[in-house]
Amino acid sequence: MGKKKKYEKALEELQVELVGLTRWLRHTGKRMVVVFEGRDAAGKGGTIKAITDKLDTRAARVVALSKPTPTEDTQWYFQRYVAELPAAGELVLFDRSWYNRAVVEPAMGFCTEEQYDRFMKACPVFEKMLVDDGIILLKYWLSVDQKEQEERFAERAADPLKRWKLSPVDIKARDKYAEIGDLRDAMIQHTDTEDAPWFVADFNDQKTGRLNLIRHLLDRIPDKLTPDKPFDLPPLAGKPKKDKVTAKAQRVPEVY
Repeated sequence: MGKKKKYEKALEELQVELVGLTRWLRHTGKRMVVVFEGRDAAGKGGTIKAITDKLDTRAARVVALSKPTPTEDTQWYFQRYVAELPAAGELVLFDRSWYNRAVVEPAMGFCTEEQYDRFMKACPVFEKMLVDDGIILLKYWLSVDQKEQEERFAERAADPLKRWKLSPVDIKARDKYAEIGDLRDAMIQHTDTEDAPWFVADFNDQKTGRLNLIRHLLDRIPDKLTPDKPFDLPPLAGKPKKDKVTAKAQRVPEVY
């Protein structure tokens, strides 16, 4: 079996368990938050897509907030993230999160030193409140070497289907690889707690990193995760019918 086939088979097996995870969340009423952080082009979006690909969109939700509005800039920093937290039985995946203030914002000069210090003190308290309220919180940092990151940037720049992923901030951040690493380490030092530890995943090989991260995520849930059992559909009453839509509706041209 080739490497691609092995990956697809392993991912499919994990996705079956992920369906079981959402089933477990629905039946228990538990709430789950997964935070994905990492360098640009590390593989956050692809991993989130792999997780949610086969899931009911009503059971799993992706949150990827844009920069704060002028009104949001005047609010408590965590306020707009609190509005996105899960209800009972729901899984929420943050494609970047409140940790923007720990790495991206200070690296790019988007926050003051006072705002940064205030965040670092408040964040462990905020996360303890979430965990104490029963939310399952997992935090992942996707690690990638600069050489690999540069190759991915070049691939995105050359591909019209991926070029949109390169923002002006991404381009500026290329010269801040070491600084971002230092900020990341400070973030982990201050916010890795018993209630909400950090987990680092090697994403120099995105597919391997993706499988390892999903496996780890599933293993954080102690209960057995099983999807819905197979069942037989009851016989259809009568013969299958043609779908005759009223002639009033306009038809989409059959170009292909």
